Amino acid sequence: MGTALVYHEDMTAARLLWDDPECEIECPERLTTALECLQQRGLEQRCLRLAAREASEAELGLVHSPEYVALLQGTQALGTGELQALSGQYDAVYFHPSTFHCARLAAGAALQLVDAVLAGAVRNGLALVRPPGHHSQRAAANGFCVFNNVAIAAKHAQRQHGLHRILIVDWDVHHGQGIQYIFEDDPSVLYFSWHRYEHGRFWPYLRESDADAVGQGPGLGFTVNLPWNQVGMGNADYVAAFLHVLLPVAFEFNPELVLVSAGFDSAIGDPEGQMQATPECFAHLTQLLQMLAGGRVCAVLEGGYHLESLSQSVCMMVQALLGDPAPPLSGPMVPHASALESIQSVRVAQAPHWMSLQQQGVAPVLRPSPRSPEGRPSPLLLPGGPEFKAAATQDVAALSSLLDQLRLNPTPPVRTAVALTAPDAALALPSDVLCEERSAPQEETQAWARPHEALAQDRALTALGKVLYLLDRILDGQVSSGIAVTPASAAAATLDVAIRCGLSHGAQRLLCLAVGQLDRPPDLTDDGRNLWLNIGGKEAAALSMFHVSVPLPGTTGGFLSCVLALVLPLAYSFQPDLVLVALGPAHGLRDPQAALLAALLRGPAGGRVLVLVDEESTPQLAVVLARVLHGAAAPSLGPFSMASPEEVQALMQLRGQLEPRWKMLQVASEAGGPGSG
Repeated sequence: MGTALVYHEDMTAARLLWDDPECEIECPERLTTALECLQQRGLEQRCLRLAAREASEAELGLVHSPEYVALLQGTQALGTGELQALSGQYDAVYFHPSTFHCARLAAGAALQLVDAVLAGAVRNGLALVRPPGHHSQRAAANGFCVFNNVAIAAKHAQRQHGLHRILIVDWDVHHGQGIQYIFEDDPSVLYFSWHRYEHGRFWPYLRESDADAVGQGPGLGFTVNLPWNQVGMGNADYVAAFLHVLLPVAFEFNPELVLVSAGFDSAIGDPEGQMQATPECFAHLTQLLQMLAGGRVCAVLEGGYHLESLSQSVCMMVQALLGDPAPPLSGPMVPHASALESIQSVRVAQAPHWMSLQQQGVAPVLRPSPRSPEGRPSPLLLPGGPEFKAAATQDVAALSSLLDQLRLNPTPPVRTAVALTAPDAALALPSDVLCEERSAPQEETQAWARPHEALAQDRALTALGKVLYLLDRILDGQVSSGIAVTPASAAAATLDVAIRCGLSHGAQRLLCLAVGQLDRPPDLTDDGRNLWLNIGGKEAAALSMFHVSVPLPGTTGGFLSCVLALVLPLAYSFQPDLVLVALGPAHGLRDPQAALLAALLRGPAGGRVLVLVDEESTPQLAVVLARVLHGAAAPSLGPFSMASPEEVQALMQLRGQLEPRWKMLQVASEAGGPGSG
C-alpha cells in the first residue's frame, strides 16, 4: 500500500478581490508552490494521485446547518461588493464566486482520502486543499475557513465506516476552535491542538483555548489543548509536546484512524506563527503519528503562509508518509522554559482522565497562567516593524541554510538491508528490502574479532563480517537502516565490535540500546560519543549520564512510559548519528514491542539504525523489524494496562537523575534554567 495525494487545480480559483491586509496571505500560490515542490522532489510521482471530488450537501450536513450551506451556495451569483459585505460579517474571511466550489472540493478531498485509507487502497495520504477548515463552525465561516474539512471527514468515518475512536491532531499555529466545538462532548473523537495563545492575547482570543478546556460531559478529557504562551517555539518544544502529552494519551486511546489538521504556519518563517520549528520537524511528527492506528494517517492542509517554509514542510511530511527516513533535527534539543510550563499545565489538566499521565507522577503547576486580558492587544512583533523584519530575515537565512544541508545529505539509495544467517528466512520480507550477502574483507573481520574468543568460530566470524559490511554501508550513506542476525553465543562480542567499529568509522555520537542479557563493554569510556541504555537490567540505575539501565516493564503502560518518557527523550537529547539496537539472549520483548522500539528510534538518528538480532529469536521477528524500518506501521501492542508501582518508581528515579544533563526528559520548567526565554 502506498500514499495518496488528493488535489484539484480548481481549488486555486478563489482569491481576494479587494484590499484586505489580514486576508491577502490566504492565496492560491499556497497550493501551487507546494505542489511544484512535491514535483521537483519527485514525491508527487511516488504517490497515488487522486483528483478531488466535491462533497455532497448531505456530507456537508454532517457538520454544517442547511441554512449555512445554502448561504454559501448563493455566493456564486454575488458581485464583488456583495461578497465583500458578506465577508465582513465574519472574522477574517473573504468570499469569491468560486469559494463554494473550492470549499466543496476541499471537504470532498478529505473524504476521498479517508475512504481510500479505510478501504485499504493506500496506507496514508495528504489532501492538499484550500480553503482550510479547522476554524469553521456549524453555521459560521471563520479564519479563512469555510467548511470544516477534518470534522466532516471524522463524522464520515464514524457514519460510513463505523469507526469508534478517531484521533485529530491539529498542529496549525492557531487553535482549531471549530473542531473543538463540534466534538467537545464526543468521547469517540480525541482532539489535540497546540497553538499560539500568549495567555489569550493571540487570535482567536478564546478562553476555551487554554489547557484547562478539556471537553464537556461524556467528552471530558477528549479535548487536549496545549497553549504556547511565547513565540519562538522550535523542534525540541514540538517533539517534547508529542512525547510527554500527545503520544501517552494517544496510545492509551488507541485510535482506529489519525486525522491531521496540518497547518504549517507553525513552521519557521511564517508571519502568523513566528515559531522556529524547521521543516524536517514535521517529518518527525508524522513518523511518530504513524505508530498509531496501524499507520492509517490522513493529513489535510490547513494554514501556512510563508510559501517556501510551507512547501518544504509539506514535502517533509509527504516523505515521512512515503516511509522515507526523517532527516536529523537541527539545533540543540532543549525545550524552552515557557514550553515546559505549558506541557506541565496540560498534563495536570488531563491527568484525571488518562492513566498514562497518572502513572508518570504528574506534579501540580506552581505558577498558573494569567487569565486572558480584556480587549485585543497588539501581537508581540508588529508586522512591518523593524523587529519583525529582522526576525523574518533571520528565519529566511535559517531556512536557506537548512535546505543546503538537506541537499548535501540525500536519502540513501537503499532504505533497508538485511543480513541473515539462513537465506530462507527472507521469504516474507518486503520485495524492496535488500538481502545483503556481502561481507567485510576477511582480514578486517579477523582483526576486529581477534580480542574476542566468542568470535573465533566460523559461524560467528561469518556473521560478524556481514555486520561490519552493513555498518559501513550505513555510515557511508548507501543504506539507511539494517538488520543482522548473530549467533547467541557471540551476541555480546559482536555488539562490542559494532560499537567500536561505528565510532572509528565515522559515527560522532552512537546510541546503543541493549535489550536482554548484554553487559556494557567494560572499557567503553564516558567521552560523550556513546550512550549505553540497557532495557532488562536487574534494577534501575544511572551509573553515569552515559550508562543507564532499567528493568523490562511487564505492563503495556510501563513499556510505553519507558519508551516515551525515557528512551526517546534520551535519544533526542543525545542526537546520535547512529543507533545500534541489540536484542540479546533472553531479551524478553514481544515482536510488537521490538518493532515499536526500532521504528521510533529511526527518528533521532535520521533513520540510521542497525538492529542486531539473536538468531534464537523467532524468524518472524527479523521480518517484522524489516517492515517497520522500511516505513511500515508497527503492530499493535494490545490493550493498555496501567504500569505497576515499581515500574513508575523506577522510571521517576531515573528521570530525576538524568534530567540535569538530558533536557528532553523534562516535563516541568526550572525557573531561570537552560532553555528559558
